[in-house]
Amino acid sequence: MIRTQRLAAGVCALLAALAAGIASPAPAAADETDQAAPKVELVLDVSGSMRARDIDGGSRMAAAKQAFNEVLDATPEEVQLGIRTLGANYRGNDRKTGCKDTAQLYPVGPLDRTEAKTAVATLAPTGWTPIGPALQAAAGDLNGGDGSRRIVLISDGEDTCQPLDPCEVAREIAAKGIGLTIDTLGLVPDAKTRDQLSCIADATGGTYTDVRHKEELSDRVGQLVDRAADPVVTPVATEGATECAKAPALKSGLYTDREEFGQQRWYKVDVEPGQELRASVSVADDRTVNPDHGVLLRAVTERGREIVRGEAAGTGRTDMISTGLRYPKPESDDDTATAESVCLQVTNSFSPAAGVKTTPGLPLELTVDVVDGPSKASDVAAFGLGRGWWLLGALVLTGFVAGLLWGWLSRWRFAVWRTN
Repeated sequence: MIRTQRLAAGVCALLAALAAGIASPAPAAADETDQAAPKVELVLDVSGSMRARDIDGGSRMAAAKQAFNEVLDATPEEVQLGIRTLGANYRGNDRKTGCKDTAQLYPVGPLDRTEAKTAVATLAPTGWTPIGPALQAAAGDLNGGDGSRRIVLISDGEDTCQPLDPCEVAREIAAKGIGLTIDTLGLVPDAKTRDQLSCIADATGGTYTDVRHKEELSDRVGQLVDRAADPVVTPVATEGATECAKAPALKSGLYTDREEFGQQRWYKVDVEPGQELRASVSVADDRTVNPDHGVLLRAVTERGREIVRGEAAGTGRTDMISTGLRYPKPESDDDTATAESVCLQVTNSFSPAAGVKTTPGLPLELTVDVVDGPSKASDVAAFGLGRGWWLLGALVLTGFVAGLLWGWLSRWRFAVWRTN
């Protein structure tokens, strides 16, 4: 019996050693993906106009509080989040004092959800709308570190502290080259508010969104906080052509451009035999557009024959619409075969709402990736398992060895039992 226990212990030790061998590469893999913590600060307008009850039967302030609570619950663990207010503390009529009324409600850092929610619950619509000073202070709150930085500004009115123009403040922040993006959301905005918030977002490459319902506010703020956790990639500015023959040649990477309403933009990518082209495009409606629109991405030969297409339609519920395509070019037995120039055509069917400026064009983001095609063994990982192949093999080997040892142990114990 003692021998049986010792053998069983030996089997357990062997399995533990195998399991440790499987698990040991994990830290190295984690090291490869470690990134500086992204930082986000939510900047909320708490001026007196936030008392207005025109969002789903409730006040703008109530909608903002509900959205913040939902976003705080869903904030990714790796995101350092803070909250700053403007117009939350001074109730008087002195303009000079009112234009200094911005304060950090919750410091940027690891999130204590209960503490942050408690702070949000204390807010009540109060005073002025010092957007410019609040943006300056928020940029300081996010200073330091190498991760992505994002300000999400929620306001229902224009800045009341001119001549400190918030658009100029945003341009100054962008000019510093600190990689800070400002996204803006307008609560039931009028035309002047929309123009000012759009200008702020445009200055730093951010987005502007009209909000008229509580669900829209929660969804959009949540999307922007999640976006901060995405890997930081610096896009390259390019300018698409009006026809394939004049299109700029692109390699794998992320590109930005502007596309007029209803316009076509052309780009060109070389694809070798045995490679696969993967492309996606996003077009943002950074101003008010009519509902029912779409984006089309086509891969076309230089002679005009369509190879493959991707398309998407929208109804105006989001401020961006995206689509993509994949084109695997078959391998060739001809050693002299050359690369094929594939033309990518981007077309949008957005149309501006009445009185909306049509220039500059809509922001366009194009991702191009040329990889080895699926027929090559080296690229099998691209279709799902990736580096998990070694883990799968180790698990199979562990199961096989454990099965052999367990079977041998069972037979040995049965033989001992029969002899006794």
